[in-house]
Amino acid sequence: MTASSSSPPSPPFLPPRPSAFLCRRFTPAVEAALHERFALRVNEDDSILAPAEIARRAAGCSILLVTATETVDAGVLAALAPALRVVATLSVGFDHIDRAAARAAGVRVLHTPDVLSDACAEIALMLLLNACRRGLEADRLVRSGAWAGWAPTQLLGLGLVGRTLGIFGMGRIGRAIAVRARGFGLSIHYHNRSRLDPALEQGASYHATLDGLLGHSDILMIAAPGAPALRGTFDAARLARLPRGAVLVNISRGDLVDDEALIAALREGHLRGAGLDVFANEPHVHPGYRALDNVFLSPHIGSATTETRDAMGLLLIDGIEMLAAGRVPANLLP
Repeated sequence: MTASSSSPPSPPFLPPRPSAFLCRRFTPAVEAALHERFALRVNEDDSILAPAEIARRAAGCSILLVTATETVDAGVLAALAPALRVVATLSVGFDHIDRAAARAAGVRVLHTPDVLSDACAEIALMLLLNACRRGLEADRLVRSGAWAGWAPTQLLGLGLVGRTLGIFGMGRIGRAIAVRARGFGLSIHYHNRSRLDPALEQGASYHATLDGLLGHSDILMIAAPGAPALRGTFDAARLARLPRGAVLVNISRGDLVDDEALIAALREGHLRGAGLDVFANEPHVHPGYRALDNVFLSPHIGSATTETRDAMGLLLIDGIEMLAAGRVPANLLP
């Protein structure tokens, strides 16, 4: 009898009904779908878990479901090896995951591009409008009972028609912002690492350098994806390049902006106002912002619609199932 020369079949990427740990609570629809497909453990109280606690609670799991609030470092990945096969993050950004360590461990990383662009663009325009038209001060005046009625010079703000919106990061979200901003009469300028095709530019003006963009921006929109190399990009020197009276909006990552420099620019009047949905060291917001009337703050709600969060979670599930079937999902990071 001749022995077969064929090699044994390789083991499946994921076991049947794989075990998974959910670090934060997802929407009811997504959690129901996760329970249907996986042996799911859930962080029931929705607290932000330290890396060591993630490693402890997810021990033995094949799938780790995280958000931008969790740090998945080399220590977590080493502690969960060799069982861990997939890290799936409910975010577009992935700077909270040590991708080099994940690659070395054979762990695939999924994220959620595309599906949150519209929701984030809506919040970007909310921040822009409130920063330009003094929304915080207006709301406070009415709520306080101090409003004495209409006055010709009351709460004069920055009109948008004919102004220039400079977008740092003209990816999917940046382009969705540009579409909406044009409806307010804003002229669009942008800076990317590379220029877009004309069909994607839709008439926007490209600047080869960030410093070149700043000098033309009546309103600066920070929409670039978070990355360690971009931390502190908007320091005092960069903010000084903006025209006096400009407005800054950040929906990217808080650590792209030097808080002390931005607070100083707002206090001194070099910047008229700011709208911020993201902060360094969230949820520990720099106290200097709370003392300013010319900054509009929101608690990282760019993608916070039920439809968007459902779509994000289901995209991760689809990606996991494609990996299990030996296919390559579009939301797999290289």
